[in-house]
Amino acid sequence: MICAFTLSLLKTIAAAQKRLAQASVDNPALDARLLIGHALGLDRASLLTQEQRILTQEERATIKYLISRRAAREPVGRILGQSEFWGLPFGLNEATLEPRPDSETLIEAALAFLEKKKEKWDPCLRRDDRKEKKSLHILDLGTGTGCLLLSLLQELPQATGLGIDISPRAIDQATTNAKQLGLEDRSTFQTGDWLEGVDEKFDLILSNPPYIPSQDIAQLDPEVRLFDPKKALDGGTDGFDPYRTLIPLIPSFLRPKGIVVFEVGIYQAEPVKDIMKRNGFERIESKADLSNIPRCIIGQFLD
Repeated sequence: MICAFTLSLLKTIAAAQKRLAQASVDNPALDARLLIGHALGLDRASLLTQEQRILTQEERATIKYLISRRAAREPVGRILGQSEFWGLPFGLNEATLEPRPDSETLIEAALAFLEKKKEKWDPCLRRDDRKEKKSLHILDLGTGTGCLLLSLLQELPQATGLGIDISPRAIDQATTNAKQLGLEDRSTFQTGDWLEGVDEKFDLILSNPPYIPSQDIAQLDPEVRLFDPKKALDGGTDGFDPYRTLIPLIPSFLRPKGIVVFEVGIYQAEPVKDIMKRNGFERIESKADLSNIPRCIIGQFLD
C-alpha cells in the first residue's frame, strides 16, 4: 500500500506500481501513471518533470483511493469514467462495455469495404474528401457507448446513423457521447430489442453482439467478468445466439447491396460465415485484429 510517509511524486508512482504488480494487473507502470496523472491533473510529461514534487495529504489520499480500485481489478477506463476508441473519448457507465482496441477492426473493415464502393456512396470517401453527394445510413445494433457508430460518423461526414440498445442507461450514455463529440445532429439512439421497432433501411449494419458462451464467463479476466455488464457478454450456450437471431433478419433492413459487419470471438469466424452464407450473404470476408485473431466478419447482400 501507499503509506502516509510517501511524500514525493516519484516515490508515490513507484509504490503504486508495486501495488498493482502485486495485484497481477497488466501494465502496472502505465496504469499507475495514468491514474496518478488523473488525480493530479498532470500529463505524462509533467509527471516526469515533477517527480520530486511533494504531495499533499489530500493528493495522497486521492491517489490511494484510485490505486486501490485498480488493485481490485477495476479497469482504468471505469475508474476514469471514459475510454479512448478510434482516437475519440467515450464516456462509460455500468450498462456499457468498455470499448476495446480489438473492436477498431470493425471500423477499419467497414471503411475499407466502403472505399471500394465509391461509385455508389460518395460519402464512403474519408473525411478529407469533400465530394460527398449521397448520404450513407448506418445502423449499430447493441450500440453501448455508441463507439462504433460515432467513430464511423466521424470518418464519414455526410453519413447518418441509428444506434439501438436494450438498455436505457446505455442509450443515455451513447446520446451523451454523441453530444460531446458534436455528432448529435447526425445520430439517433433508441432503446430496443435488436431490430424490433426499426422501420428504416440502411446501407451498413454493424454489431458487436454478446458472443461469450455462458459457461465461459466465469473464466474471463476480472476486469471483464466483474465490471462489464453480463447482458453485453453472454451469447448463450455456444455464444452464437445473437448471430442466429440477427443474420436471418438483417437482409430486410438493408438497402440494395448493403453490407453487414459483425465482431466475433475466437474460433467463431467460420461458423458465423456459414450462417451468413445460408442466409444469402455474399462477398463474405474476415479481418484479423492486432493479435492476428479473426475479429470481424463482413458480408454484402446483393439481392
